[in-house]
Amino acid sequence: METAAPLNIRKLKAVKQELTRFIMTYQFALDELNTKIDILQQEFHYIHDYNPIEHVKSRIKTPESIMNKVWRKGCDLTIPSIRENIQDIAGVRISCAFLSDIYEISDMLERQKDIRVVEKKDYIAHPKPNGYQSLHLILEIPVFMSDRVLDVYVEVQIRTIAMDFWASLEHKIYYKYNKDAPPAILQELKEAAETAAHLDIKMERIHKEINEYKENDSSSDLIANNERFRLPREFLSSYINAAR
Repeated sequence: METAAPLNIRKLKAVKQELTRFIMTYQFALDELNTKIDILQQEFHYIHDYNPIEHVKSRIKTPESIMNKVWRKGCDLTIPSIRENIQDIAGVRISCAFLSDIYEISDMLERQKDIRVVEKKDYIAHPKPNGYQSLHLILEIPVFMSDRVLDVYVEVQIRTIAMDFWASLEHKIYYKYNKDAPPAILQELKEAAETAAHLDIKMERIHKEINEYKENDSSSDLIANNERFRLPREFLSSYINAAR
């Protein structure tokens, strides 16, 4: 009887350590992915003179939210089972200005050699019945601990500002009615989603027209330290001819 208490304490410490490691790995995975996204942002800002990423938000589900999803999915209440079956414990949401930005960012993330794409769902090409649109990726991020390497799932949602605006309001309205909104409200929300989709298409068309104009107008521009310098065409012509 006297040795039972120390054993229980050791077991509790072991459980606490394992739970702490479990949650920390998701934070570390978010840190790694956010670093990659930040590098892409800076590269586009300084080299390409255009940044397709408007906003980035990240979050880790609360223990209560994780447990609710475990019960809904009927998973075993073990850390390995939760790790494998609940793939959105860590999440990143990227907001873009234009539709083309969504797929460009997705391609850049998918090309990262240390990232594995587990799942890809295109709710833009195939919106949900309620009108929801977004591109969802489940990525596997390696996290290098002191004694092991853990592959951690992170859900990435990429959407336009218009899509994000609609989704945020839809979420608030949905929970205001305790997940049971009247059919008329649901229909109006779906129509609003369609309006937002038409706006995205129109803005994408304007974006392409502006880019075509800039390509024709700024071929002799040099960008350095966030400043634009116009180079004389005679200089560019002589430089190009000399390099031949």
